[in-house]
Parts: sequence; structure tokens; C-alpha cells
Amino acid sequence: MNAPLRRVAISVLVLFTLLIVNVNYIQVVRAEKLRNDRGNTRVLAEEYDRERGSIVVAGKEIALSVPTDDRLTYLRQYPDGELYAGVTGYYSVVYGNAGLERAENDLLAGSDPRLVFRRLADLFTGRDPAGGNVELTLDPAVQQAAMSGLEGVTGAVVALDPSTGAILGMASTPSYDPNQLSSHDPQAIRAYWDQLSAADRDPRLNRAISDNFPPGSLFKVIVSAAALEDGYTPETVIPAPQELPLPNSSRVIPNFNGSACSSSGEQSLIDALTISCNTAFAQLGMDLGEDRVREMAEAFGMDGETFDIPLQVEGSSIGEVEDEAALAQTSIGQRDVRMTPLQAALIAATVANDGVQMRPYLVDQVQAPDLTVIDSTQPEEWRDAVSADVANQLTEMMKSVVDNGSGRAARIPGVEVAGKTGTAQVSADVPDHTWFMGFAPADDPKIAVAVFVANGGGTGGERSAPIARQVMEAYLDGQGEG
Repeated sequence: MNAPLRRVAISVLVLFTLLIVNVNYIQVVRAEKLRNDRGNTRVLAEEYDRERGSIVVAGKEIALSVPTDDRLTYLRQYPDGELYAGVTGYYSVVYGNAGLERAENDLLAGSDPRLVFRRLADLFTGRDPAGGNVELTLDPAVQQAAMSGLEGVTGAVVALDPSTGAILGMASTPSYDPNQLSSHDPQAIRAYWDQLSAADRDPRLNRAISDNFPPGSLFKVIVSAAALEDGYTPETVIPAPQELPLPNSSRVIPNFNGSACSSSGEQSLIDALTISCNTAFAQLGMDLGEDRVREMAEAFGMDGETFDIPLQVEGSSIGEVEDEAALAQTSIGQRDVRMTPLQAALIAATVANDGVQMRPYLVDQVQAPDLTVIDSTQPEEWRDAVSADVANQLTEMMKSVVDNGSGRAARIPGVEVAGKTGTAQVSADVPDHTWFMGFAPADDPKIAVAVFVANGGGTGGERSAPIARQVMEAYLDGQGEG
């Protein structure tokens, strides 16, 4: 063979070798990843040939599949679309799936290993294959109250059962209609997707868990917990100047509207939390030190780690603390402190549960297509954040916030409420974020709640506390309390 033919032969051999390697890489190494890719519409089309399981809240289907007469055998429907969209997500032949439709896809699609015997039985009996059902922990009255309270604003609400970690409500606004993403009309689906993509605030983002925000004065509960663990009491007198000069800086930390927290320049810890005194907590944080503040934040779950409920929850943390000035700002929930609304609800729930943090969960149980229960969630202790004694002292301090301080708008007649407001500065040219977290009844907690309003302006006591009251009342009324 002459040299030119030899070179051609070798080149062809190399190309065939690369082709074979590539085919094997795609079919073996990347097969599972490609199969599970949310853009893989072929797998979705196959799934449309069998009835997908339902997502259920209090016995009502909030996501279900109905038979059709078109090319795709089943159509996914969401009877209360916008009310639960942040939780259910969507199931789209164009854009794949999101939310619980993605997190619980194997069970809903019928491919979960726990349904293997059901699938074998289907083969022998000729029965049409079907997916399993997912029963959620959500309370319809809580969810409706949360979404009603958030009407017209951008924000989120999370409500928990403090003793179990069950998520009673998870609302995010603005919302969207998952029915329009789950239709069988690709052109209409893409048009609605483009509409959502063009919105100023993306309605597809679940702000309760998928993003974190500066919490402002909510973080003062963490600093209070660190102080109480270090031997302070609610009556311990601490410095509370009108302005606090930052170390090695020309800047100062003022109080809200430049007011004085105390005519004497000092006040008790409980009074400082009650009126949310910035200078008192900035100084207290510096006195405790970064290590102590960070340890307490992490004890409550602010460790920067993501986790699943089974939806993925963004991490919360205090961020980097470069120096004493940064620590002072961190101690009032500014600087690099970031918190999800779920994390805020967890902090309140932990105080309510004697300092023990329960692992939050959204799925109560999963069922086979014949409704037999194949798995259920058992409450699980997650973290021992503080002692029961410290939790009780924090409860008394948070009750004072609602009874006498910035959280008065969260009061419920005949029910003791414990809580904390938060107002977080974002930048000079946009309105502040506002927060409230709390629980009720304070002496026998049944519900813990966090409310976040993005760039709502005003204060947490004005904007977020009334929404929290509305949510807590909705749940307690259903429990025969309040």
C-alpha cells in the first residue's frame, strides 16, 4: 500500500474509533443523565402514554392526569393552578418538569423502585400501568390565607408545625398558571413561557426556598440566643447608644429613623429586642465575637448548605465577616447575611419547640395507584440549637415584641403570639425588604410562620406582620383555637 492510501486508511480507522467511543460514551456513560434531562421530550412523550399519579392536599387532587382524544394519551391539569404552582411546578411536553413534578417524578410516573411489584403485576394482568400518588402536608386554609396575604406584592410565606417539621403552607408570589405550560399545544406553551420570562419578577421562582435575602432584624433572635447561651438574661442591661461608630471606619450604625433606643444609652436585652434596637445588637454582636455569632447561626441551620424537602432549598448563611465593623453590620442582619423564608420559619419553629429543630418535610406519604401507602414521613429531630431554658427565654422576649413592640400587628385576640419583625435595607434606590417570623399560641405552639415581602417598603411590623397574623388565625381557627 502506498503512503497516501495508508494515510487515508489510518484516518478512516481513527474516525471510526472515535465514532465508536462517542456512541458508547453517550449510550453508556451519559445515558442516565440524558434520560433524566428535563429537556428530553422523548421520555416525557413515553410517560404520557400512562396515567401519571396525582399530587394531593387534604384529599383533593391539586395535580392530576385526565384522558384525552389527541396524540398524547393524558393531559396534566392543576385545578388550583396559581395557588399551589410554587409547590407543584409544571409537567410540560416542551419544557420538561419542575417543582414536585420533578422531585417526585419517578413515583408519579410509575418508575419508582417501590412500585416494581405493581409493574410486574400489570404485565401479567394486562392492566394499564399508572403512577403513584403524593400526599402533601399542606393545609388548604393556611395556603389560601398566605396567597391572599401576598396578593399584589412579591414575596413568600412558609408555615410549619413546630413539633413535627411538617410544612403547612408554602406560598410564593407572583405566581403563574401551570396549566398553560402543561397543555398539548407547543406554540401556546412557548408563548406563555416567553411571557413569564419577560416578567420583571420571574413567577416561576419559588421565593420561599429557591432564593435567599437579607433578613434584617430577624437575625437579632440569633444574636439574642448566643447571648443567652453565654450567660446573659433577658434583664441584662446592654449598651444602646443613639449611634454606634464602626471600628476603624468613619461610618456609624444608626437606629431606625435615627431615634434613640433609650434616654440613658443602655437598656435590657428584652427591651432591645422588643423595639429592635440596631445599636444595641451591633454592639452585642461585637462583644460576643464572630465565632459565637457564627456558631449560633449554624446551630439554627444557617450553614450555607442546601437540602431537600424534597424540593431543593437554597442555603442560608451569615457570609464572610472581614472585621469588627462587618460583624456589627452582620449582627443586625445586614452585610452578607442571607436567609430563605423557610429558614426564617425554621428559626421560629425551633424556639417554639424548646430549642429542637425538626427536619422540615413537604410529603406526608406516597401511595401506589391502588391508594395503598408505600411510604410515609416520620418526624425527625434535626438539630439541638439551644437549650429548652434559652428557648423559653427567647419566647418571652419574642412575646414582648408582639405585645409591646414592633410586632403589634401580629396580635390575635385571645391568643398569645411570639414573633420578631425585620426590615432589611437593600440599596438606596429601592424600597426595603420586610419580614416577620413568629409562632402561636406562644404557650403551646401549633404553627410557626415566616413572611417575606420583597421591596415592599415600610417596616416588617407594617407590611409582613399582618400577613402572618392572617395565616396563623386561619390555621388556629381550623384547630378550634383562637
